[in-house]
Amino acid sequence: MSRADFSDQFSPEIAARITGSVLNEGRATVVLDVAGLSDEERADMERLIHDKLEVREDVGDVRVVMTAERKEPMIIAVGSGKGGVGKSTLTANLAIALARSGVKVGLVDADIYGPSQPMIFGTQGQKPVARDNKPVPIEGKFDVPHLSMGHLVTPGKALAWRGPMAASALGQLIEAHWSKDTEVLLVDLPPGTGDVQLTMIQKFKPAGAILVSTPQDLALIDAARAGQLFDTAGVEVIGLVENMSGYACPHCGELSDPFGAGGVEAAAGKLDLPFLGRIPLDIAIRQGSDAGDPPAAGDSSIAEPFLRIAERLQAWISAKN
Repeated sequence: MSRADFSDQFSPEIAARITGSVLNEGRATVVLDVAGLSDEERADMERLIHDKLEVREDVGDVRVVMTAERKEPMIIAVGSGKGGVGKSTLTANLAIALARSGVKVGLVDADIYGPSQPMIFGTQGQKPVARDNKPVPIEGKFDVPHLSMGHLVTPGKALAWRGPMAASALGQLIEAHWSKDTEVLLVDLPPGTGDVQLTMIQKFKPAGAILVSTPQDLALIDAARAGQLFDTAGVEVIGLVENMSGYACPHCGELSDPFGAGGVEAAAGKLDLPFLGRIPLDIAIRQGSDAGDPPAAGDSSIAEPFLRIAERLQAWISAKN
């Protein structure tokens, strides 16, 4: 009996689903992950494998073993109690930083009413294809497959949906056809503690959550509420991030703190939670996000804060695994 690699004989779609293959005395056995496929799709793949291998001189018999066991990705929610604190920008840059370090990561834009990720990733106007009534994530660039309600509705269209409809949409995005090797799924939550957050916690139970806030007291109060929601549901808060922390004047270089300074780190200390880092208020972050070129994808100094926070997140993920 010997291991055999037949993957180069098949299309990328089939090759990606082959989890093992053996050639033993003329019998080729191929293990195929068919999770998420319809009966018709499974039959088609099995037929194609038979057709390809049965013509080989060293193969006299072909056996296809189908399995539907697929390791679910670790879900990590990124939330805030208040809007406008840069949560979506942080989520996108964390995902890119994780991907750069070798983590297989996907991103769900769960902000149903105000999706931002298509703009940040430069994938506006792209529509996901459907397979077995489930969407296939947009690949885009930066090695971060992602899905957003912004990919499914007309750009600029307002969604007048009640809570249950928004919660249902979240389920469709999370239960999409993510690659079988996806290790981590970052979920960019909408602000607040409403139906989408409750569905996320109750149905999908994240492994952990990151809270984002600006330093001022009003934002911290709302971030604390979001933290209480996760804590009550038994979801570990991985840590807090302080965004828009410090501003350097591009003309004179003087440093100022229009939103205060150190408030999130102090709050993390009071709550006995890890402080993951701070992101400065820098026009380059806004410009890159608007242009579909997030800072974490490059090597400029503005990428460093995102990369450091991603390193701390990756350490937490490794400890969990």
